[in-house]
Amino acid sequence: MKIALIAHDGKKKEIIELSIKHKEVLSKHTLYATGTTGTLIIGETGLNITRKNSGPFGGDQQIGSMIAEKKLDLVIFLRDPLTPQPHETDVSALLRLCDVHKIPLATNKTSAEIILTALEKGCVTEEDFTK
Repeated sequence: MKIALIAHDGKKKEIIELSIKHKEVLSKHTLYATGTTGTLIIGETGLNITRKNSGPFGGDQQIGSMIAEKKLDLVIFLRDPLTPQPHETDVSALLRLCDVHKIPLATNKTSAEIILTALEKGCVTEEDFTK
């Protein structure tokens, strides 16, 4: 399964904690991340992650392109809904692409935990995500 990991600045700590907790399941998949998020997760977990640009510098658009080209199966994007983002239009486009292409999207730690735990326990498989 191909998974994208993204987090706004105010959620970097949460995505690192999530990645540490679910390192074993994440290590079984192909991972992508926006620049800073990927660098931080790699530093804390050693996971193999292909990094794109930082979100404000086109990383969200690069991930969106991967969604449109059906190169991603799951997006975990821990958003900070209380802080204005200078690239909010890119964020909105990425979320819309997930909906259009029926890509599962976790936008907070709780929904990400549910999806990763389901993957870990075998309750869902890659085939469930690609139907």
